[in-house]
Amino acid sequence: MKTMVQSARRLEGTIVVPGDKSISHRAAIFNALAKGDARVYNFSSGQDCDSTLRCLGQLGVSIEERSASSDKNDPRELLIHGGGPQALKEPKTILNAGNSGTTIRLMSGMLAGQPFYSQITGDRSLRSRPMGRIVEPLTRMGARIKGRKNNTLAPLSISGGNLQAIEHTLPVASAQVKSALLLAGLFAKGITIIHQPATSRDHTELMFRAMGINVESDGLTVSLTPKPLVPIDVEVPGDISSAAFWLVAAIIHPNSSIKIVGVGLNPTRTGILDALLAMGANIVVENVRASGGETIADLVAQSSHLSAIKVDGAMIPRLIDEIPILAVAALFARGTTEVRDAAELRLKESDRIKTTAQELRRLGGQIDELADGMRIYGGGGLYGNSCHSHGDHRLAMTLAIAGLVAKGQTTVESAQVASVSYPSFWKTLQHISGQGKAFGTKTQT
Repeated sequence: MKTMVQSARRLEGTIVVPGDKSISHRAAIFNALAKGDARVYNFSSGQDCDSTLRCLGQLGVSIEERSASSDKNDPRELLIHGGGPQALKEPKTILNAGNSGTTIRLMSGMLAGQPFYSQITGDRSLRSRPMGRIVEPLTRMGARIKGRKNNTLAPLSISGGNLQAIEHTLPVASAQVKSALLLAGLFAKGITIIHQPATSRDHTELMFRAMGINVESDGLTVSLTPKPLVPIDVEVPGDISSAAFWLVAAIIHPNSSIKIVGVGLNPTRTGILDALLAMGANIVVENVRASGGETIADLVAQSSHLSAIKVDGAMIPRLIDEIPILAVAALFARGTTEVRDAAELRLKESDRIKTTAQELRRLGGQIDELADGMRIYGGGGLYGNSCHSHGDHRLAMTLAIAGLVAKGQTTVESAQVASVSYPSFWKTLQHISGQGKAFGTKTQT
């Protein structure tokens, strides 16, 4: 499918973004391991989180969808009937994580603690992503795991159970790897200790504490003492990774005002907001409140005059997924923006350093590809052209936002992959750009 985006005269509207993917995955998996019922409100509508639900279903977990509407654009409500940590059943078929790195890594940590055999795989993109970083420590804990290319790639075959806690130092700050080991730690004898090189998302620690688990954080070290999880109801905040596209659209467009309601502002995730504010973005944070240990607020973004910044070091794990759309903002900033220490981008759904630079250059952007990041020259002046998502949902949406401010018409090939994380993205784009009457999007197959 290809989608055409026209230059928009004005961007305006109020937006509710999908439930946070990271929190949605965890709310489903953790409550599946708890004994009792739990409701999850505003569960993510993305395909990645559907992959987690399918895997849990194959493991014998009963999950009811209680949404008032069948419209994928509406908030979802789940009722999860958790059977406790020993209630999972050996799957009859291979588990499929689809395109979701969170699903395969968190599931692997959970399966490592189960006294049965399982296999888990994913789509072509996921089968090329590194799994050695979870296989090695889980094997040290006592799980037997085999995979392609010397146990570093999926599919993974897992024989679990009888785990012993370990002390492990992460080579790269990764919430997915950390969470996989903490999940395995629930089934291990002893205290699991993890040392991080930098701060990563702490959704697992926050939710575990809310569910009665003793998780301690001391600087960059996290330790877990195992005990049974207690089920909790979870209201999932809006995904800041999804909100980032509309924040950037508003600040780079010369005639715009966009409000995004109910966005999660966990400090480990707000790197994109901090970076945009440092660039001079006109973004106001309103109506701050809390839910389930997570901070939530409304964000109002308007046309802005931006200046270049340098993004590196400890900031990178806090905005790693948002770097492609940050690159679009940098194209409209005064000066040269540099992103370093982000080599992890080459191991995502696409090589996001290469594909982001390549596709934005098609639209007239000046970007140098670096080994561990990008150098982005500001000044604006994009023009419409044909470009490709490379099967990467974040790149598809990044190119669409660039198309809203590029002169003429931009065509995004394989645009349908946006539904991996944001099924209503194209509908929302039409809404803020004028419902597609004078401009907006048109989809072709």
